[in-house]
Amino acid sequence: MPLFQRHQTPKLPLHTLPAKQPIGWMLLVLLSGSIGYWWIGYEIDRTQSKTLILVYGSLFLVYGLVATRSWDAAQTRWWMGIAVLLRLVFLFSTPVLSDDFFRFVWDGRLLVAGVNPYLYLPSNLLHSPIFLSANLNTTLYEGLNSPNYFTVYPPLNQLFFGTAAWIGGDNVQLSVVVMRVIILMAEVGNCWLLSSPQNLGIQPSAKRKINGLTYALNPLVIVELTGNLHFEAVTLFFVLLALRWLNRPWFKGSYLTASAMALGLGASVKLLPLIFLPLLVRRIGWQKGIIYGGVVGATMVGLFLPFLSKSLFTNVGASLDLYFQKFEFNASVYYLLREVGYWITGYNLIQSLGPILSLITLGMVSWLAFQKRSLAEKMLLSLTVYFFLATTVHPWYITTLVALGAVTRHWYPVIWSLMLPLTYVAYTSSPYHENLRVVGLEYILVFGLFAYEVLLKGIDWETN
Repeated sequence: MPLFQRHQTPKLPLHTLPAKQPIGWMLLVLLSGSIGYWWIGYEIDRTQSKTLILVYGSLFLVYGLVATRSWDAAQTRWWMGIAVLLRLVFLFSTPVLSDDFFRFVWDGRLLVAGVNPYLYLPSNLLHSPIFLSANLNTTLYEGLNSPNYFTVYPPLNQLFFGTAAWIGGDNVQLSVVVMRVIILMAEVGNCWLLSSPQNLGIQPSAKRKINGLTYALNPLVIVELTGNLHFEAVTLFFVLLALRWLNRPWFKGSYLTASAMALGLGASVKLLPLIFLPLLVRRIGWQKGIIYGGVVGATMVGLFLPFLSKSLFTNVGASLDLYFQKFEFNASVYYLLREVGYWITGYNLIQSLGPILSLITLGMVSWLAFQKRSLAEKMLLSLTVYFFLATTVHPWYITTLVALGAVTRHWYPVIWSLMLPLTYVAYTSSPYHENLRVVGLEYILVFGLFAYEVLLKGIDWETN
């Protein structure tokens, strides 16, 4: 035996070694993202479509390099932290790509003043005593994009608006910051829920694994939700929470009541989650499904109670009716049918096409409910059908689809999110004018990849 024996560090099994963090990649994403998002949040106007598309394209290029790589669980958590930091870039910015926040502040100030925002058209308040008592002003009014429509934002959203107005007072910018903090908190929850399949009660699949980074780092998601102040982020949080509690067992049962309450809260921010009810009823059975739907309804009714009046449903219904029969932007199937209508009748058939396409959507969702597919897959396809047949598809609408695509490992929502910034070309002129060639290019790519992934490549049968 030698007198001096060289000490050798024992080798650890590979699975026990700490994950090496991709510092270089992270610095690249942080630097490029901070510059790009600062530019969009503080320097660019939506009329500057060429510059906007160039910055968006650069952000998507870096995003694609990261999102298409394989990262382990520890690295994914680091990336989720990076995603949250990038959202903080927008914290003190004023939305320039969307003017919806003016209505948020308007409704919030009415609420703080004790006025029911569902009862009054902004145009009718302009010269009324409420205009002064509610701390409204002409600058706020001139920023509204729909002064002749009743508000359609559900009660929990109104609570957020009221909180922001109460804290912000006369300062619109402070109200914007408060609303953005609410959205940021929801986005932190979304990143956590999407960070692993266990968070959603979904069993990992050897064929397809959840890649939450396709949502968390997506430039469209970051800009449209945190930057442009859209509450789809909060709705998504409650939808993902409902999915988690539906799948995660409690002893021998499940969190059905908590799941239903979460879905009701999500629908009390945006009504869209109600589209998932037929799928959920079919998933858990008719008896439990009726109870589930009842809890969703009771949650929404409870939140609507402070606003109940004879005019509430009439006014909200009138605005929703106008939405489906008058508004049109970035549509696909509807635009094709509209052209056929022009050719046959000589005028726009939106008043008939809007309700008909809505009924077709309802029928398709009901049909999907009985298909032998995973719940997450059916949720993705239901929402896809809804947007394919919609008369209006704004960029932020697709963010929920991107999240469901991450859950089911489909890429066509990501490609759709890549194409949607092109819709800002419409705002180069005033009033805005859509370039139908751009819209056509967008949907050729989206429909093509959708057909390949869903119809040719097949669906994910392994996701619960």
